[in-house]
Amino acid sequence: MNAPTALFPALAERSSRPALRFGDRTLSYAELAASAGSLAATLGTARRVAVWATPTLETAVAVVAALLAGVPAVPLNPRTGDRELAHVVADSAPSLVLAAAGDELPAALDGLPRVDIDATAGPAGAPPVEPGPGHPALIVYTSGTTGPPKGAVLPRRALTSTLDALRDAWEWDADDVLVHALPLFHVHGLILGIIGPLRRGGSVRHLGRFSTEGVARELNAGATMLFGVPTMYHRIAEALSEGHGDAALARALSGARLLVSGSAALPARDHERIAEATGRTVIERYGMTETLMNTSVRADGEPRAGTVGVPLHGVELRVVDEEGRPVGTGPDAVGEIQVRGPNLFTEYLNRPEATAEAFSEDGWFRTGDMAVRDPDGYVRIVGRKATDLIKSGGYKIGAGEIENALMEHPGVRDAAVTGEPDADLGQRIVAWIVPEDAQHRPDVTELADHVAARLAPHKRPRTVRYMSELPRNDLGKIMKRALRA
Repeated sequence: MNAPTALFPALAERSSRPALRFGDRTLSYAELAASAGSLAATLGTARRVAVWATPTLETAVAVVAALLAGVPAVPLNPRTGDRELAHVVADSAPSLVLAAAGDELPAALDGLPRVDIDATAGPAGAPPVEPGPGHPALIVYTSGTTGPPKGAVLPRRALTSTLDALRDAWEWDADDVLVHALPLFHVHGLILGIIGPLRRGGSVRHLGRFSTEGVARELNAGATMLFGVPTMYHRIAEALSEGHGDAALARALSGARLLVSGSAALPARDHERIAEATGRTVIERYGMTETLMNTSVRADGEPRAGTVGVPLHGVELRVVDEEGRPVGTGPDAVGEIQVRGPNLFTEYLNRPEATAEAFSEDGWFRTGDMAVRDPDGYVRIVGRKATDLIKSGGYKIGAGEIENALMEHPGVRDAAVTGEPDADLGQRIVAWIVPEDAQHRPDVTELADHVAARLAPHKRPRTVRYMSELPRNDLGKIMKRALRA
């Protein structure tokens, strides 16, 4: 694919077509070129800039301005605790912080000069000369589940290669209008959900706060694509299933060109409920902070619930055992996903040892995600190596596939699976269950038989623990260390 040299070719056209809409506030491409361009002109001497990444028009303008100026941006999660935020600021050492006027910033940012973002500034002068593809674009901090968050340095080529590969996979073009309500401090909401539409020359309508009513309104008003996380699609599935179902929502989803879920696995039951009500299939993709997007179900491919599709254009992907040898295909051929390609980060900021450890000797990035591959190349994620790989009775088992099977049981509202020490098996499989009805909980025998019938006997849970809800983070991922604690 011949990628444009500029990140946002459509900005140069200065057209009146809508680019960004947040609530009742809209910027055309001409207005965005003016506001982001004038801000970019003030950032030229900055080493890095922090962006107080609220779900607002100002955040989008700030990030576009930093990208136009060639100044690496560090998106800050407004919900981050004081200690973690102080670590991110000290580690990334930004020259200043960009924030919407009126935003109250925490004490961890007191030492930084502040620039208020004006989303209406202009007129814009000549756009700055953008740097080359290897220049850092964003520094996005990981969740820090195994220590302090690490700053993944994402070069400009990672953004362009991922977004252009998604253009190919999703047939994404300037006529598409994306609706979403994702946070803007991570890859999904910011890079895919804001930078993606702008690179294509299309538009994005951000809901601010997710609601099924907002989704229905925007899709019925001409939006063509919806991005969401499993929690959002679960709420959609519930709304479609309650009583006689939400007819306006079903009609809206039926008319959408593409429904995409990411950041965690979408349970098979929610896939089925949405497909039954709308005739449309939600497609899933797989990526992470360090790699951006690696795989996706293609718009012209076979939708297959429980898979994240095939490798994207330009991405090399292999599944290997603990010695780095490629494993075969099939449901029991579990291995770690390793990838390489232009979509990868360049380093963990200030962490050369961690960077070196993340790559194999022959240059493959070790994702830490465990998967199996279907014979035709479709990838099925079965969990994280650190938390979801269970070694039981001589088998390597991924927690994710058992969770999906448990979610198909009518008595299960939510499920998580972990392993714990067992003198006989090495590890036994433990199911953490949120029952549909607390008064009629499915017991361990019923759930074990249910899983064994769908997967294999050695994958059945041996212990069941009941909960009122599972601990999840902002992206809907289950926090399994909290379960064990």
